[in-house]
Amino acid sequence: MLSLEQLAGLLEKNRAAASTRVAEFSIGGKKFNFNSSPAIMGVVNLSADSWYRESVCLSVESAVTRGKILAAQGAQIIDVGAESTLAHAARVGNAAQKSKLVPVIKKLRAEKILVSVETYSPAVTRASLEAGANVLNLTGTTASKEIFKIVAAHDAAVIICYVAGKNVREVSNFDLSADPIPMLREFFARQIKLAQSCGVEKIFIDPGLGFYYRNLQDSAVRVRHQMNIFLNTFRLRELGFPVCHALPHAFEFFGDEVRCAEPFFAVLAALGKTDLFRTHEVPRIKAVLDTLKVF
Repeated sequence: MLSLEQLAGLLEKNRAAASTRVAEFSIGGKKFNFNSSPAIMGVVNLSADSWYRESVCLSVESAVTRGKILAAQGAQIIDVGAESTLAHAARVGNAAQKSKLVPVIKKLRAEKILVSVETYSPAVTRASLEAGANVLNLTGTTASKEIFKIVAAHDAAVIICYVAGKNVREVSNFDLSADPIPMLREFFARQIKLAQSCGVEKIFIDPGLGFYYRNLQDSAVRVRHQMNIFLNTFRLRELGFPVCHALPHAFEFFGDEVRCAEPFFAVLAALGKTDLFRTHEVPRIKAVLDTLKVF
């Protein structure tokens, strides 16, 4: 059971990290003040395999409509993906991903909406940024240098996700044997150094809590791990860059109220000083963050 005493102990052990400030920058002409105001990223899924039915859009028109609605509800960035991260989902080739993503990106940018694209493919990255995407949500590790150079050439931002494997579809196990923050910090430090050497200046880091690791199938183990990372997020801000979190779900605990899971995890993520919240439930997350500001 999470307790006030545990939170107090966590802060006491890491008090210096709690006051760390991160880089602030503009994306597509919009300035983000992460140290004083966290941002929200809404999700549009172009894959029929995506489980969160409310976010699935199978036509350009429906995707653009959802993106506009999410922006009106408070999302500063819209994240679009054409391949589900679910383990059983079908793989989607580069050509098919580009055919789905490019028209959606162009129409959302025509509406002055900032767009992020989730992919681990260099070809999809290039096509998406050429179409006007502002952010790459990078969910792989095998082509990092090539991808970072593409991002830099387009003056885009990148979300570097922690992936224990080649990409989000080929993950191994998450190391649960010790405090995960040093391991995450080491991974991100390497990737940040590589990104900067390629000319990338606008960087987010994402611990990848929504990925389907084989040794996190037990719901209690998975949720405990996710809660632990959320509350310790502020320790990663010592790397100097804002932290993004994809808010997960706890089906076994929330049942029919699973759409309330993201708002619950948003509270923990906010306490851990998350800077960018990736969510399917934009109005609910905005309400949580607005309410926390009142205190």
